[in-house]
Amino acid sequence: MDAIRLHGIARYFYLKKVPLLPTVFQKLIWLLHKSRVCKEIEIGRGTRLMGGGVMMNHRIKIGKNVFIGEGVGIGGRGLAGSDVPVIGNNVHIAPGAMVLGPITIGDNVAIGANAVVIKSVPPNCFVAGCPAKIIKQVPSAENFNASTFQEYFQYF
Repeated sequence: MDAIRLHGIARYFYLKKVPLLPTVFQKLIWLLHKSRVCKEIEIGRGTRLMGGGVMMNHRIKIGKNVFIGEGVGIGGRGLAGSDVPVIGNNVHIAPGAMVLGPITIGDNVAIGANAVVIKSVPPNCFVAGCPAKIIKQVPSAENFNASTFQEYFQYF
């Protein structure tokens, strides 16, 4: 069973205030996938976790149809970790990327491999680098599709 489905089960029991079971499923995610996906995280439908080693702060919010690659880190920059990202819909986060701090990632954004995103990203953009910078901004969401992802991510 993949990590997102296990998270869904843990989240269901967490929201129903069932004791112990959410934590059991959270530990199962760690054992099977070596990923930290807490029961408190709000994850939209269609989101896919494409590998292990993913670390997520328990206060983040993830939209619908988000692709999260292997070794991605999403969380705060400070020790307290209170300021965390909000990720929009239809976002592609390539392997090894870090999304850190009190930022917002807009809808239809693609984040390149090993990018370090520490500033908010507007909708319909491709970002890459350390720190991440906008490489290309697509004027409208209609132009942003799977072939556009493939065209730009063949270089990352």
